[in-house]
Amino acid sequence: MARTKEQTLAWLRTIQGELSTATIKRLDATLPWYGDMPPGRRSAVGLVAQAGIKSFIQWYDDPTTTTWIAADVFGSAPRELLRSVSLQQTLQLIRVVVEVVEDRVTVSDPSLREAMLLYSREIAFAAADVYARAAEARGLWDARLEALVVDSILSGEYDDELPSRIAALGWHGHGEVSVLVGTTPRILDVDQLRRTARHLDADVLIGVQGKRLVLVIGRSHPAAELEADDSEVQSGSAHLTFLEIAARLEPGFGPGHLVLGHEVSSLVDASRSAKAALAGFAVAKAWRNAPRPMLADDLLPERALAGDPLARSTLVNRVYRPLQDQSPELMATLWCYLDNGRSLEATARELFVHPNTVRYRLKRVTQVIGWDATGAREALILQSALILGSMHDHDGAPRR
Repeated sequence: MARTKEQTLAWLRTIQGELSTATIKRLDATLPWYGDMPPGRRSAVGLVAQAGIKSFIQWYDDPTTTTWIAADVFGSAPRELLRSVSLQQTLQLIRVVVEVVEDRVTVSDPSLREAMLLYSREIAFAAADVYARAAEARGLWDARLEALVVDSILSGEYDDELPSRIAALGWHGHGEVSVLVGTTPRILDVDQLRRTARHLDADVLIGVQGKRLVLVIGRSHPAAELEADDSEVQSGSAHLTFLEIAARLEPGFGPGHLVLGHEVSSLVDASRSAKAALAGFAVAKAWRNAPRPMLADDLLPERALAGDPLARSTLVNRVYRPLQDQSPELMATLWCYLDNGRSLEATARELFVHPNTVRYRLKRVTQVIGWDATGAREALILQSALILGSMHDHDGAPRR
């Protein structure tokens, strides 16, 4: 004899505890991740399962209550459960609950099978909606937090909370960091930038400031580890310089100049690289046919002319002082070579030496400071350094 709906509801309420107990046993037997959970989280998952059974009985009584299924089932779980249990695991949990209820209920009352299928569909969509909303909220929060971190790096105004904010973003960078500044594209694809960076064994923090797009780049593995790991070398992702990484990220920027700041030792020191990159970006238009991307240090003359104190001190400390400390002959040779329009013969005549001697000394200059005076662009950098150095040095006149 078929039961009436009221009789079926009364029967379901009497076996509710039995269904909950059977569900917990089935979870423990079939889902390894459930057994590995700490007791507190296992209890929370059990509460969700019990709430699902109770909600099914209430839904069976009134199927129009689907709008509050998510709040009814997942409201009993603590908020942190969403962070520890994935959507896939939640769907596995729903499957177990549905199987237990079907095995017990539909045998005694086959008419409940269709109701169970409809309810399982509603609860699955409800679970997906809960996780989607949580992911959207986390995405918005992460975007605001990332913008705050990038702003702190650009301004150099750090506080004690910066390391924890960086950790909260899931920053995977280790060791050296460099800052890349360019224009914001009309349609910014943040996900594509992150995918490209991950493919290059790098991590990025992304900040948008109006028309300016700023990327803080760090390697996912320290450079020393990459050099020691043969598998990384074989994969072709090892030994990439920050300039090479910037070149791979270049399509994600808008048209215009793209400037990379110098490497710094850690993310906490990234403000120095950011200041150099921003200063270079501001004057990049003064370099005709500038490459994209370009190094901020290749714009040292323009930055110095624009009043950038960091550029001035860099030129003096990386060019003028090392040459001054190394050899008076190298300093005098470089002065003469640049003053004579980079002519070897004219320099040799002025110094009363053979042109090969001039070549040797210029090679030594390159070894000492890393820049080659025979190149037009690098000659401009070196001449700017000599001028600034002599202005800051009371005894800075060329010595011969």
